[in-house]
Amino acid sequence: MLTVTNLIKKYGKQNAVDDISFQLEGGEVVGLLGPNGAGKSTTMKCIVGLLRKTSGEVTIGGYDHLSVEAKRFFSYIPETPYVYDLLTVKEHMQFIAQAYGVTEWQVKAKELLELFELDDKQNKLGRDLSKGMRQKVSICCALLPDPQLLFFDEPMIGLDPKAIKNTKQVFKQLKEAGKTILVSTHLIDSVELIADRVMILKDGRIIGNDTIFNLKQQALQGQGSSLEDLFLEMTKDE
Repeated sequence: MLTVTNLIKKYGKQNAVDDISFQLEGGEVVGLLGPNGAGKSTTMKCIVGLLRKTSGEVTIGGYDHLSVEAKRFFSYIPETPYVYDLLTVKEHMQFIAQAYGVTEWQVKAKELLELFELDDKQNKLGRDLSKGMRQKVSICCALLPDPQLLFFDEPMIGLDPKAIKNTKQVFKQLKEAGKTILVSTHLIDSVELIADRVMILKDGRIIGNDTIFNLKQQALQGQGSSLEDLFLEMTKDE
């Protein structure tokens, strides 16, 4: 579903993403973890085409990641939600439905807006939404086209506890539906429950890419240790 080969992103002489390669198979849920500045958001933005990569290859569904064919496969939920100031919440959903050719979108949109408690905010303009509400709109818009591949970059930031719980439930439902997910988050416990494997980034490099069980074995940590313990051990400064 996703193949990243020798991806490099430079800022000046600094490698923000330093020659990384990985694959996501269909139906796989992968957590992307790393300390601040590790290159998680930069990696995602290069994959979805918001940043121009310095070198390397990225394919989605067998297509170059910048092609229209590839863009039909995925949705991206950014760390900072972007909404249109002069579109209402409902018009955001209609815009996405028309852009992706989603028929009979109103039923799915209604379910999503109710799930994230936006049904009474349908006629509110984007410029009048709080950051948390913008994030909810962003998630609803991403889920509406029913994509095969989803990129979540810190999806929980700005959400209230109930919305975080609902988002975790959405992850579970997407996993059960066989969707492929790459999720970057600092809420490690939310990844531990659903991820088939995790990738750990440090200084733009992948320092771990395996199931949580295997990574614990490699780090010689017992079964009583958490993913958070493993993460802190692997990313600590020498």
